[in-house]
Amino acid sequence: MMEETQEKIKICMFGKFSITQGQLTIDDSCNRTHQLWNLLEYLIDFRFKNVSQEELVSAIWPDGSSENPANALKNLVYRIRSTFSAYGFSFSRDMIQYHHGSYRWNNNLNCLVDAEEFGRLAKEGAAAENPDVKLEYYLQALDLYQGDFLPGSSCEEWVVPLSTKYRAQYFSIIYETSSLLLSRGAYGEVQRITERAIAIDPFQEQVHTFLIRALIGQDNLQKALDHYRKVTNLFYRELGIKPSDSLRSLYQEITKAAGNVETDLDTIREDLIERNQPIGAYYCDYEIFRNLYRMQARAASRNGRSVFVCLFTVTGWEGSPPEPHLRIKAMDKLQECIRLSLRKGDVFSKFSPTQFILMLSTGTFENGEGVLERIRRRFRQDFRNREIIIYSNLQPLLPVEV
Repeated sequence: MMEETQEKIKICMFGKFSITQGQLTIDDSCNRTHQLWNLLEYLIDFRFKNVSQEELVSAIWPDGSSENPANALKNLVYRIRSTFSAYGFSFSRDMIQYHHGSYRWNNNLNCLVDAEEFGRLAKEGAAAENPDVKLEYYLQALDLYQGDFLPGSSCEEWVVPLSTKYRAQYFSIIYETSSLLLSRGAYGEVQRITERAIAIDPFQEQVHTFLIRALIGQDNLQKALDHYRKVTNLFYRELGIKPSDSLRSLYQEITKAAGNVETDLDTIREDLIERNQPIGAYYCDYEIFRNLYRMQARAASRNGRSVFVCLFTVTGWEGSPPEPHLRIKAMDKLQECIRLSLRKGDVFSKFSPTQFILMLSTGTFENGEGVLERIRRRFRQDFRNREIIIYSNLQPLLPVEV
């Protein structure tokens, strides 16, 4: 038996694959042969069992592409040892053991594997009945999770289920930890862990909810509002979905929390001024657009002013849904064309992932059609892709009946 290595070997499997001992570090960018790292990762992840040649061949060459897999395995093991020796690691010769047709990582080496430690801390935290102890374990686990499990091997069949398991476990801990921290008023800590979680996966709506609550708790209402708008736009653009009722209720909570009493009218007027005004029409969230529409409908019943509503729709060829990347580019360009083609007093909003709704004070239907043609012409000039077609529909605003 080999004596334990004096200096602990730290093995990182979250965010990237790397091995560190003292001042020496090697990672999967140091050698371009992916199979070399795939083999080493597999042996480390299953290091508490002897792994047969057949199992390794199935994991490394699932398509059966190796003509002589037993010899190929020996060659990969030799190259792993040579690579680590070239980088100066003292354990390179003995890091992989072979016995009776099976390979294994040498567990006599003094190692700390982040994935194993994460699993241990998650289990301890789940079992802890004392909330303070639970938080201590969970926060340590969250700090270990620096990204997805073995991202460089994310397409490997054996990695996929493990990566999915660890990610689900990570976000489950995020949710429980955030709830515990919010109940203690630890808003800054909630902000820290949720911002890191969003960097890992920006499409976990509940994480955004926790972050917004943390910002509200710190009276950082403007940042909370900015983040709400950023999230709703992200979900519209990338997923084609509107925010949930729980997320939308936070918008009301933000505006309610901002309802401080202010007696200085000059201060209020200063706050109402729009800063950094972009050229052209006013773009807003659909909820705001809906309120503006209702206000115009009330006004139209009194003054008889002609206001029109238009719906622009982006489609693919023959009306089929466009590819996501094309849809995003087309909608971005259409938004710019609408903004630049309308007057400052006009307003528009995104109605769905492929639609914009506009409100125009053009006086006559013919004038409104002229405005829409100007938008279509600008779009065709700026977005030259025959796979994208835009349609428009113009109708008069319906006044509120007196």
